[in-house]
Amino acid sequence: MIEPGRVEVNVEGGVARVTFSHPKGNSLPGATLAELAAAVRRASDDPAARVVLLQSAGERAFCAGASFDELLAVKDEAAATEFFMGFARLILAMRSCPKFVVARVQGKVVGGGVGVVAASDYALATRAASIRLSELALGIGPFVIGPVVERRIGPGPFAAAAADADWRDADWAERHGLYAQVHDSIEELDAAVSALLERLAGFSPEAMAELKRVFWEDTTGWERLLERRAAISARLVLTDRAQRTIQGMRGR
Repeated sequence: MIEPGRVEVNVEGGVARVTFSHPKGNSLPGATLAELAAAVRRASDDPAARVVLLQSAGERAFCAGASFDELLAVKDEAAATEFFMGFARLILAMRSCPKFVVARVQGKVVGGGVGVVAASDYALATRAASIRLSELALGIGPFVIGPVVERRIGPGPFAAAAADADWRDADWAERHGLYAQVHDSIEELDAAVSALLERLAGFSPEAMAELKRVFWEDTTGWERLLERRAAISARLVLTDRAQRTIQGMRGR
């Protein structure tokens, strides 16, 4: 079992399995975000890895999004910007990885976790994997993850999900392209993930790398875009309204 709040990487059979864990719904503190980005970059350079699997521990939530503890701990815009840049760097690492990144989504996904799923090249989920862009309800907004979520599901669905900050079920997420497959149980999910990884690991690495570039060729300039978005989130998260709301949500 991996250490809570840590990231484990295992490369076997052509697959780099990147697993993250946190006792609070697999939420993402800054250190975990940095470890995930570093793990994806290492897998990018590892000739033994032909495909990357991104997954979280346990059978419930895939990811609860940003760590509320860290959102409350930041005291200035520089520190807050650095925290939100953790999501930006992970998204950019997944984008620049020359190998397909597959996401295994076993449960609910909130906020920044939705951005992580959207940054994968292929996501498989269970019917328990409802999603929520909760940021506006916290007094901020899905600014950093916005470009990658909008790119995956389209501007209309993104605007609706960002505006009402409500739950959408896994069928909605599949219908709008966030999930490529939805399965009735974790057992069925794992069987489908294993079959897909075996197939991908046997494909031409050169062809997959070229196809990956095609997938992401419309994302030039994202480095500066995500930096600007992180600054917006940083400014808003420091407001009294956002801090009070996050404090109240942390206690639930």
